[in-house]
Order: sequence, then C-alpha cells, then structure tokens
Amino acid sequence: MAKYLLLKHYRGGPKPHPNAEAPMEEWTPDEISEHIAFMGRFAEDLRERGEFVDGQALSPEGEFVRYDGEGRPPVTDGPFAETKDLIAGWMIIDVETKERAYEAAAVLSSAPGPGGKPLHEWLEVRPFLSEPPVVE
Repeated sequence: MAKYLLLKHYRGGPKPHPNAEAPMEEWTPDEISEHIAFMGRFAEDLRERGEFVDGQALSPEGEFVRYDGEGRPPVTDGPFAETKDLIAGWMIIDVETKERAYEAAAVLSSAPGPGGKPLHEWLEVRPFLSEPPVVE
C-alpha cells in the first residue's frame, strides 16, 4: 500500500472545464449541499475499501508565514483568493497502486457543481515519500 495526497484546488489545473469555472460562492445552497454530500459518500466508499486515511476542507482565508531572522516577528502575507493555486481541501488515501490513486482522483473530480453536473475538476495527486531523498 502507498499513501497519496489528493489536493483539491480552487479554480486550479491546466485548463478548467466549463462546469468548474463558476466559483462556489456563486452556487446555490442546494448545489453546495449536494457537492458536500458527494464528498461524504466518496469518503465513506473509501473507508469501506480500507483506503481512506483522512481528509479536510480548507477555508479560503489564511496567511503565508516566513521566518525573518532571530528575534524578529514572522512575515505574513496572502494567500490571495484570485490565484488559481489556492487549495480547497485534501484527502489522504492508502492504495495498492498509482493507477488506483488516479482512479480515486477521477471519481472525486466528478463531484457535482452548478446544475448538478460533474465539475471535471483538476486534482493534484502526490505520493508520500516512503524514504527521505538521498543526498550525496
């Protein structure tokens, strides 16, 4: 088994599908409820298969923090909601193969959006490192 991180982006990916272009703040309450219910059903299916590890939705608010030297306060900035790379949430899965991770991500990509149509949302699939990289 290998762990993978499935990252959901706000408006992220190479080129958004037309169903994924409307920001969630423009969806109806019923569309948001159905989207969240789909996510719950998807997580439950993964639990039943023994593949679900964890998952969380993230607020669009937050800050970047950086060390700015000993005795100095941290520097903070952003994130900026207009960027395409703002992360909406994540899910960790533990699956047998990379292909199974892709299959799970594809199902998650089909979550409903406006009008109940699948979003065809881009998801980033990142494997966990099993060992630290070797530095020579």
